[in-house]
Amino acid sequence: MKKVLYIAVSLLAIACSKEAEFDAQGTFEATEVVVSSEATGRILNFDIEEGMTIVANQAVGTIDSLQLHLQRKQLLAQQSALLTSRPDVKKQVASLREQIVKQKSELRRVENMLSDGAATQKQKDDIEAQIKILEGQLEATLSTLDKNTSTINDNSVALEAQIAALDDRISKCRILSPVGGTVLVKYAEAGELASVGKPLMKIADLQNIYLRAYFTSDQLANIKLGDEVKVVADFGGEERYDYTGRVAWISSESEFTPKTIQTKDSRANLVYAVKIAVENDGRLKIGLAGEVIL
Repeated sequence: MKKVLYIAVSLLAIACSKEAEFDAQGTFEATEVVVSSEATGRILNFDIEEGMTIVANQAVGTIDSLQLHLQRKQLLAQQSALLTSRPDVKKQVASLREQIVKQKSELRRVENMLSDGAATQKQKDDIEAQIKILEGQLEATLSTLDKNTSTINDNSVALEAQIAALDDRISKCRILSPVGGTVLVKYAEAGELASVGKPLMKIADLQNIYLRAYFTSDQLANIKLGDEVKVVADFGGEERYDYTGRVAWISSESEFTPKTIQTKDSRANLVYAVKIAVENDGRLKIGLAGEVIL
């Protein structure tokens, strides 16, 4: 009986000791980004492999853009033809301007003759009337030509916008990585047909990794953003490594304790998730178990 009691007490002591080894438990995670296709077409090349490290804005593949280039060429030809049809205002009104200049010169000659009695008032009035007609024709012609020019310019601007839109679509045929990190999953291969929104690869920044740990409401009073804590990575068996972590995020809402998580207070039903930033030395992996010691 004493032996059984001793064993029970020993097990309880071990359990209490183990419970006190950490203040919170969780798993390591990283910010993962799924890169999707922004264009539709056949993938010409996709030069990445899972586990490869890439930098932000690195080109990793190309989607066929031949049809887009042909559409762009067609729009450029339309724009060139449209601009060629733009009227030469100066040349088209040159004749009217010359006639007006001649009539005004004739008016001055008739006015001189009229003062000498060598011309009649009717001759002067006729010339003035002709000048007004010519000036009216010039004004109407200029107005028409300006409207035609404005319409052509507006159509050219519309084509320019279409060309810019095509340029944007063509640029999206280059597969770029929006962030730097490690390729976790490759979803497509060269030769496959891509469509807008189709996932191509998943990337995560494994240099800066987080431990998502869970704390009880009682423990939150001792935690604030920016605090440094001790993080222990558990690789199984005796493989345990210590890291310095920094509290980067604290959930504003409680949740039920995940089944895979143990808390310092085993009776706690509701816990708060906390993300602790840890600088990865290359050993930490996504999904690895970790513990926090405050």
